[in-house]
Amino acid sequence: MSNFIKWLGAGLGFAVGGPIGSVLGYVVGNFIEGFTAGDVQRASTYSTSSRNSQSGDFEISLLLLSAVVIKADGKIDQRELSYVRLHFKNMYGEERANHAFKLFKGFIKNNNISTRQICMQIRQNTTHATRLQLLHFLFGIAKADGAVIEAEVNAIKTIAGYLYISHQDFESIKAMFYDSSESAYKILEIEKSVSNDELKKAYRKMVKKYHPDKLQHLGDEHVKGAEDKFKQVQKAYEQIQKERGL
Repeated sequence: MSNFIKWLGAGLGFAVGGPIGSVLGYVVGNFIEGFTAGDVQRASTYSTSSRNSQSGDFEISLLLLSAVVIKADGKIDQRELSYVRLHFKNMYGEERANHAFKLFKGFIKNNNISTRQICMQIRQNTTHATRLQLLHFLFGIAKADGAVIEAEVNAIKTIAGYLYISHQDFESIKAMFYDSSESAYKILEIEKSVSNDELKKAYRKMVKKYHPDKLQHLGDEHVKGAEDKFKQVQKAYEQIQKERGL
Protein backbone atom coordinates (compact mmCIF):
# COMPACT_ATOMS: atom_id res chain seq x y z
CA MET A 1 0.00 0.00 0.00
CA SER A 2 2.74 2.46 0.95
CA ASN A 3 4.44 2.06 -2.46
CA PHE A 4 1.30 3.20 -4.26
CA ILE A 5 0.95 6.18 -1.92
CA LYS A 6 4.60 7.14 -2.47
CA TRP A 7 4.15 6.91 -6.24
CA LEU A 8 1.00 9.02 -6.09
CA GLY A 9 2.75 11.58 -3.91
CA ALA A 10 5.35 12.14 -6.62
CA GLY A 11 2.54 13.51 -8.79
CA LEU A 12 1.05 15.90 -6.30
CA GLY A 13 2.34 19.30 -7.26
CA PHE A 14 -0.56 21.35 -8.64
CA ALA A 15 -2.54 18.08 -8.88
CA VAL A 16 -3.10 17.91 -5.11
CA GLY A 17 -5.69 20.68 -5.30
CA GLY A 18 -8.44 21.94 -7.56
CA PRO A 19 -10.59 19.75 -9.82
CA ILE A 20 -7.79 17.20 -10.36
CA GLY A 21 -7.29 16.77 -6.62
CA SER A 22 -11.02 16.22 -6.21
CA VAL A 23 -11.07 13.56 -8.93
CA LEU A 24 -8.04 11.86 -7.39
CA GLY A 25 -9.68 11.73 -3.98
CA TYR A 26 -12.94 10.38 -5.37
CA VAL A 27 -11.28 7.72 -7.54
CA VAL A 28 -8.84 6.55 -4.87
CA GLY A 29 -11.63 6.34 -2.30
CA ASN A 30 -14.18 4.59 -4.51
CA PHE A 31 -12.42 2.54 -7.15
CA ILE A 32 -9.06 1.45 -5.72
CA GLU A 33 -9.37 -1.32 -3.19
CA GLY A 34 -7.78 -0.71 0.19
CA PHE A 35 -7.47 3.06 -0.14
CA THR A 36 -9.51 6.06 0.97
CA ALA A 37 -9.86 9.63 -0.25
CA GLY A 38 -7.71 10.71 2.70
CA ASP A 39 -4.79 8.78 1.24
CA VAL A 40 -4.46 11.44 -1.45
CA GLN A 41 -3.72 14.07 1.20
CA ARG A 42 -1.36 11.68 2.93
CA ALA A 43 0.40 11.05 -0.36
CA SER A 44 1.34 14.72 -0.65
CA THR A 45 3.90 14.25 2.15
CA TYR A 46 5.97 12.11 -0.24
CA SER A 47 6.46 14.79 -2.88
CA THR A 48 10.22 15.30 -3.03
CA SER A 49 11.16 17.96 -5.59
CA SER A 50 9.76 20.40 -8.12
CA ARG A 51 10.98 18.22 -11.00
CA ASN A 52 9.35 15.13 -9.54
CA SER A 53 6.07 16.96 -9.08
CA GLN A 54 6.20 18.44 -12.61
CA SER A 55 6.79 15.00 -14.09
CA GLY A 56 4.14 13.51 -11.80
CA ASP A 57 1.61 16.25 -12.59
CA PHE A 58 2.14 15.48 -16.28
CA GLU A 59 1.63 11.79 -15.55
CA ILE A 60 -1.66 12.36 -13.71
CA SER A 61 -2.87 14.80 -16.40
CA LEU A 62 -2.05 12.27 -19.10
CA LEU A 63 -3.94 9.50 -17.33
CA LEU A 64 -7.02 11.68 -16.86
CA LEU A 65 -7.18 12.93 -20.44
CA SER A 66 -6.42 9.46 -21.79
CA ALA A 67 -9.46 8.13 -19.94
CA VAL A 68 -11.61 10.83 -21.57
CA VAL A 69 -10.40 9.91 -25.09
CA ILE A 70 -10.68 6.14 -24.60
CA LYS A 71 -14.32 6.50 -23.53
CA ALA A 72 -15.18 8.93 -26.34
CA ASP A 73 -16.41 6.25 -28.75
CA GLY A 74 -18.61 4.60 -26.13
CA LYS A 75 -16.50 1.48 -25.71
CA ILE A 76 -13.27 0.49 -24.00
CA ASP A 77 -10.86 -1.01 -26.52
CA GLN A 78 -8.18 -3.34 -25.14
CA ARG A 79 -5.67 -2.14 -27.73
CA GLU A 80 -5.97 1.41 -26.44
CA LEU A 81 -5.55 0.26 -22.86
CA SER A 82 -2.48 -1.74 -23.88
CA TYR A 83 -1.05 1.32 -25.63
CA VAL A 84 -1.30 3.36 -22.44
CA ARG A 85 0.23 0.62 -20.32
CA LEU A 86 3.08 -0.06 -22.75
CA HIS A 87 4.01 3.59 -23.10
CA PHE A 88 3.91 4.14 -19.36
CA LYS A 89 6.13 1.10 -18.94
CA ASN A 90 8.58 2.45 -21.54
CA MET A 91 8.61 5.88 -19.94
CA TYR A 92 8.60 5.01 -16.25
CA GLY A 93 9.43 1.33 -15.82
CA GLU A 94 7.32 -1.64 -14.75
CA GLU A 95 6.58 -0.74 -11.12
CA ARG A 96 5.62 2.87 -11.74
CA ALA A 97 3.52 1.84 -14.75
CA ASN A 98 1.63 -0.68 -12.61
CA HIS A 99 0.74 2.01 -10.06
CA ALA A 100 -0.30 4.39 -12.85
CA PHE A 101 -2.49 1.80 -14.52
CA LYS A 102 -4.28 1.08 -11.26
CA LEU A 103 -5.24 4.74 -11.03
CA PHE A 104 -6.00 4.87 -14.74
CA LYS A 105 -8.60 2.10 -14.46
CA GLY A 106 -10.23 4.10 -11.68
CA PHE A 107 -10.39 7.16 -13.94
CA ILE A 108 -12.09 5.08 -16.63
CA LYS A 109 -14.72 3.88 -14.17
CA ASN A 110 -15.46 7.43 -13.01
CA ASN A 111 -18.15 9.05 -15.17
CA ASN A 112 -18.09 12.41 -13.39
CA ILE A 113 -14.86 13.88 -14.77
CA SER A 114 -15.29 17.46 -16.03
CA THR A 115 -12.98 17.68 -19.04
CA ARG A 116 -13.22 21.47 -19.09
CA GLN A 117 -12.27 21.92 -15.42
CA ILE A 118 -9.43 19.40 -15.65
CA CYS A 119 -8.05 21.11 -18.76
CA MET A 120 -8.31 24.57 -17.21
CA GLN A 121 -6.20 23.43 -14.27
CA ILE A 122 -3.64 21.82 -16.59
CA ARG A 123 -3.54 24.93 -18.79
CA GLN A 124 -2.89 27.24 -15.86
CA ASN A 125 0.00 25.15 -14.55
CA THR A 126 1.89 23.84 -17.60
CA THR A 127 3.89 25.19 -20.54
CA HIS A 128 2.64 25.26 -24.11
CA ALA A 129 5.22 22.58 -25.05
CA THR A 130 3.91 20.34 -22.28
CA ARG A 131 0.34 20.67 -23.54
CA LEU A 132 1.44 19.85 -27.09
CA GLN A 133 3.06 16.67 -25.78
CA LEU A 134 -0.18 15.71 -24.03
CA LEU A 135 -2.05 16.15 -27.30
CA HIS A 136 0.46 14.01 -29.20
CA PHE A 137 0.02 11.16 -26.73
CA LEU A 138 -3.77 11.37 -26.95
CA PHE A 139 -3.69 10.93 -30.73
CA GLY A 140 -1.42 7.94 -30.22
CA ILE A 141 -4.06 6.36 -27.99
CA ALA A 142 -6.83 7.06 -30.51
CA LYS A 143 -4.75 5.46 -33.29
CA ALA A 144 -3.87 2.39 -31.19
CA ASP A 145 -6.91 0.42 -32.39
CA GLY A 146 -5.99 1.04 -36.02
CA ALA A 147 -8.08 4.12 -36.81
CA VAL A 148 -8.84 7.52 -35.35
CA ILE A 149 -12.62 7.84 -35.49
CA GLU A 150 -14.61 11.06 -35.50
CA ALA A 151 -15.74 10.78 -31.86
CA GLU A 152 -12.12 10.51 -30.73
CA VAL A 153 -11.00 13.39 -32.92
CA ASN A 154 -13.79 15.54 -31.53
CA ALA A 155 -12.86 14.63 -27.95
CA ILE A 156 -9.21 15.53 -28.57
CA LYS A 157 -10.22 18.73 -30.38
CA THR A 158 -12.34 19.74 -27.39
CA ILE A 159 -9.41 19.05 -25.08
CA ALA A 160 -7.11 21.08 -27.34
CA GLY A 161 -9.50 24.03 -27.20
CA TYR A 162 -9.67 23.93 -23.41
CA LEU A 163 -5.86 23.75 -23.30
CA TYR A 164 -5.58 26.84 -25.53
CA ILE A 165 -3.85 24.89 -28.30
CA SER A 166 -4.40 26.65 -31.62
CA HIS A 167 -6.19 25.09 -34.57
CA GLN A 168 -2.92 25.05 -36.53
CA ASP A 169 -1.08 23.23 -33.76
CA PHE A 170 -3.96 20.78 -33.43
CA GLU A 171 -3.93 20.03 -37.18
CA SER A 172 -0.12 19.72 -37.17
CA ILE A 173 -0.11 17.03 -34.49
CA LYS A 174 -3.18 15.32 -35.94
CA ALA A 175 -1.44 15.05 -39.33
CA MET A 176 1.37 13.04 -37.72
CA PHE A 177 -1.12 10.17 -37.38
CA TYR A 178 -2.55 10.24 -40.91
CA ASP A 179 -0.86 9.10 -44.11
CA SER A 180 -1.90 11.45 -46.89
CA SER A 181 -0.34 13.71 -49.48
CA GLU A 182 -1.35 16.71 -47.36
CA SER A 183 0.15 15.47 -44.07
CA ALA A 184 3.68 16.82 -44.54
CA TYR A 185 2.40 20.34 -45.22
CA LYS A 186 -0.03 20.23 -42.32
CA ILE A 187 2.72 19.08 -39.94
CA LEU A 188 4.76 22.14 -40.94
CA GLU A 189 1.62 24.34 -40.78
CA ILE A 190 1.96 25.59 -44.36
CA GLU A 191 0.09 25.49 -47.67
CA LYS A 192 1.38 23.67 -50.75
CA SER A 193 1.75 27.00 -52.53
CA VAL A 194 4.51 28.36 -50.24
CA SER A 195 7.87 29.26 -51.70
CA ASN A 196 11.02 27.31 -50.89
CA ASP A 197 12.21 30.12 -48.64
CA GLU A 198 8.89 30.03 -46.76
CA LEU A 199 9.25 26.26 -46.47
CA LYS A 200 12.65 26.62 -44.81
CA LYS A 201 11.32 29.31 -42.48
CA ALA A 202 8.36 27.11 -41.49
CA TYR A 203 10.69 24.16 -40.85
CA ARG A 204 12.91 26.24 -38.53
CA LYS A 205 9.83 27.46 -36.68
CA MET A 206 8.49 23.96 -36.15
CA VAL A 207 11.87 22.61 -35.05
CA LYS A 208 11.95 25.28 -32.38
CA LYS A 209 8.35 24.59 -31.31
CA TYR A 210 8.72 20.82 -31.04
CA HIS A 211 12.32 20.59 -29.84
CA PRO A 212 12.64 17.95 -27.09
CA ASP A 213 14.65 20.34 -24.90
CA LYS A 214 11.43 22.22 -24.23
CA LEU A 215 10.41 19.31 -21.97
CA GLN A 216 13.63 19.12 -19.96
CA HIS A 217 11.71 20.30 -16.89
CA LEU A 218 9.63 17.10 -16.99
CA GLY A 219 12.61 14.73 -16.88
CA ASP A 220 14.46 12.55 -19.37
CA GLU A 221 11.56 10.12 -19.86
CA HIS A 222 9.44 12.87 -21.41
CA VAL A 223 12.27 14.35 -23.46
CA LYS A 224 12.57 10.94 -25.10
CA GLY A 225 8.82 10.88 -25.72
CA ALA A 226 8.99 14.28 -27.40
CA GLU A 227 11.56 13.09 -29.92
CA ASP A 228 8.84 11.45 -32.02
CA LYS A 229 7.19 14.80 -32.80
CA PHE A 230 10.60 16.24 -33.65
CA LYS A 231 11.36 13.36 -36.04
CA GLN A 232 7.96 13.80 -37.71
CA VAL A 233 8.83 17.43 -38.48
CA GLN A 234 12.16 16.40 -39.99
CA LYS A 235 10.49 13.64 -42.02
CA ALA A 236 7.84 16.04 -43.34
CA TYR A 237 10.48 18.58 -44.38
CA GLU A 238 12.58 15.95 -46.14
CA GLN A 239 9.53 14.61 -47.95
CA ILE A 240 8.61 18.05 -49.32
CA GLN A 241 12.23 18.72 -50.28
CA LYS A 242 12.27 15.47 -52.22
CA GLU A 243 8.98 16.31 -53.96
CA ARG A 244 10.38 19.69 -54.99
CA GLY A 245 13.78 18.33 -56.02
CA LEU A 246 15.63 20.46 -53.47
